[in-house]
Formats: sequence, C-alpha cells, structure tokens
Amino acid sequence: MLAGIDLSGKNVVVTGGHVGIGLETTRAFSKAGARVVVGSRSPDRAAEALSGLDRVEVAPLDLLDPASIDAFADRHLDRRLHILINNAGIMATPLHRDARGYESQFATNHLGHFQLALALLPALRAAHGARVVNVSSGGHRLSGIRWDDPHFHTGYDPMLAYGQSKTANVLFAVELDRRFADEGIRGYAVHPGIIVGTNLGTATDDQLRAMGLIDDSGHPIIDPARGQKTPQQGAATSVFAATSPLLADIGGVYLRDNEVSPLDDSAPKPIAFGTEPIPVADVVPHAVDPDSAQLLWDLSEQLLKG
Repeated sequence: MLAGIDLSGKNVVVTGGHVGIGLETTRAFSKAGARVVVGSRSPDRAAEALSGLDRVEVAPLDLLDPASIDAFADRHLDRRLHILINNAGIMATPLHRDARGYESQFATNHLGHFQLALALLPALRAAHGARVVNVSSGGHRLSGIRWDDPHFHTGYDPMLAYGQSKTANVLFAVELDRRFADEGIRGYAVHPGIIVGTNLGTATDDQLRAMGLIDDSGHPIIDPARGQKTPQQGAATSVFAATSPLLADIGGVYLRDNEVSPLDDSAPKPIAFGTEPIPVADVVPHAVDPDSAQLLWDLSEQLLKG
C-alpha cells in the first residue's frame, strides 16, 4: 500500500497502535518515514511492543475517560496532524458502563473517537490535507443505531452492541467528510477483515474452531477470500485509506479489501459464535445513510455534554 509513498514530515496518530492491526499500521507508517503517536491505556506495554520503531512515541489515552481524551489531544495541538487512525476497539464484551452510564462498546469504539477527532480538529485543519480513518467492521451489518436506547438499558446483546458501535464508525466517517471535506479533511471507514488473535473478541477456542477461524492446533486459518486475514493484511485497508492517491477526491466511504465497498441492500444475516463466519462484509444502507449520519453527529455532541 505504501510502495512509492514517502511520509517523511507527516504526523500520524493511531489509537491502540501497539497491538494487532494497530501495531502493523504503526509499523507501516514508521517505515514510510512518518512520525507516529500511539494512544494507549497501557503506555508501558505499548512502549515495549513498539520498541525499535523509528519516530514512534506513546501517550496515555483512555477512550472511556473524557478527561484523558482531552489531555491527549492538548499535547498534540502544537503540530499539524495529517492522519488520524481511530483503531482501538472492544468487541462483544459483557455489559459495562462508563462513569457517565454509557454502554462501553458504543462509548469506546465510537464516542471516544468522536471526541478525540473533534479535539484534534485544529491540528487536522493545520495540515491542509488530512485523513481520518475509522476502523469499523462487517459487524456493522448487525445493527443500526438504537436511537431510543443506544446504551442498552433494556435487552443487552453483546453482538448487537458491537454492531451498533461499528455502524457508528461508518456514519461518523460519512458526516465528518460532509462537514470538513471543503477544508481538506476527509473521512473513511474500513473493514479490516476477520483477524484472529488480536485480543478483540471474547470467543473461545472451541467457538473459533467451529467458525473455521483456527485449526485443531489453535493456529489461525488464513483465507483472504473468506475475509480471514493476517494482521498485516488487515492493516492494509487502513493504510490504503490513509495514504492512497486513488482516494484523493473520494471520502465518506466504507472500504474493504483496499477498495470502496459496493452497497448491499439485502437483509443482513445474523452472526453468532459457533457458526461459520459470514464472508460478506459489504456496507449496508443503514451505515451510510446521510440523514442518520447527521443525527448521530448531533446525538454524539449531546452525549459529550453529559
């Protein structure tokens, strides 16, 4: 993805850029000459994982803590920001709420990154050409935004909550691009594929075997045609979104396999642990609806006010 692209002099922020596809994304930017700041809840562990990479630094960042987000942003407003990769996330976790009472997957995967991007807007504007990349998932197909109950005060389902948060990632990219494309800030959402071994999900080995994701020895089964990728392959679409000249005049889109996804208006099938994974991960209408994107932006601003 970075062949022939020199990122010398470019500044990048990658949340969760020390594990899984985040680590591979950070490594790729570093090798291309960029200066990378990795935001992590565990700075010491992140620094150890990133040891040896050039021009990479770590700063504390807890996406469930508004004060931590603001503090992180404040430390980086004195420089231009060319690329923001909203990569960190959690998946299908038991019900947990942050200090505000917000459901943790929505708060971490979407709302924390929404707050971060808004806080970093001055640095993004100063770059005179910036890209914001939200790592979403084919799991967005599971649920639109639960406008009447986004925090699951009733009927919590961990996969539906994950799906809602991943839809939010896409809608956020759509509306960010609409609002700021004229200022040179473009928004993208990406589906990295099914990456086993990134510590994101909560499935057991038996469930992963049943889904065909690991073999009898516990090793990941890599099958890109089914969306099952290595961390490096999964990171490729994030890097593509952040740097490719092919996207110079395109924004507000959902990308998979290093291209713009076609729209799939068929009824999404349920995803459940213990079944075969669904290879189709094309974007569905509820995730790119412009009216929903504006509504989510307004809702997110209200939620940030408490």
